[in-house]
Amino acid sequence: MERTLILIKPDGVERQLIGPIITRFEQRGLKLVGLKLIQVSEELAREHYAIHADKPFFKPLIEYIISSPVVAMVWAGPQAVQAARNTIGSTKPVEATAGSIRGDFGMMVGRNLVHGSDSPENAVTEIALWFKESELVSYDRAIDKWILE
Repeated sequence: MERTLILIKPDGVERQLIGPIITRFEQRGLKLVGLKLIQVSEELAREHYAIHADKPFFKPLIEYIISSPVVAMVWAGPQAVQAARNTIGSTKPVEATAGSIRGDFGMMVGRNLVHGSDSPENAVTEIALWFKESELVSYDRAIDKWILE
């Protein structure tokens, strides 16, 4: 099973979309294996977004992600990264497919509600940054026989 990191960003938390966003991943068939509500430190934000450190939007991005709590989650399933990214939708909400999280709830790139790992390799790195292994659970779901072949 592949795992992916999903963050409900401050705009998703402030707009009270935690439940509907989680529901999208559950309905997709992904399995929740880690969940926490956290106030992101500047240090964690800078580490998470280090790839963008030399870009002009880096400082506003850091200010935004630490501005309000974030829901950090780990979801598991076959091709979890791609399944989650399809569920999330395009980075630009106005270009996102209707039915995706960003397509249904978003308007602007800077308020696009959710972060999702962009590759299985980055998912491993991001999960380790946001979660201790002891914070993740492993369990069998009775419904898996109806979701997975």
